[in-house]
Amino acid sequence: MGSVGDVYDNAMAESFFASLECELLNRCSFKSKVEARLAVFTWIEAWYNLKPRHYAINYMLPIIFEKSCLQKMG
Repeated sequence: MGSVGDVYDNAMAESFFASLECELLNRCSFKSKVEARLAVFTWIEAWYNLKPRHYAINYMLPIIFEKSCLQKMG
């Protein structure tokens, strides 16, 4: 995410995976890979993308930030 050797190099990615592990993976057990993939997809789309805000994207919801990036590109 940042430059090599930067203290905050992977901070956003580590924050995401810590939330995923704490909110979903530690609370559930899955019978198959398909069930796990569906649960992770649902968690991201239904909870994560709608809740947290981050300073790196001016505290916007991630889904709004993605839409604004797409509008700038096209």
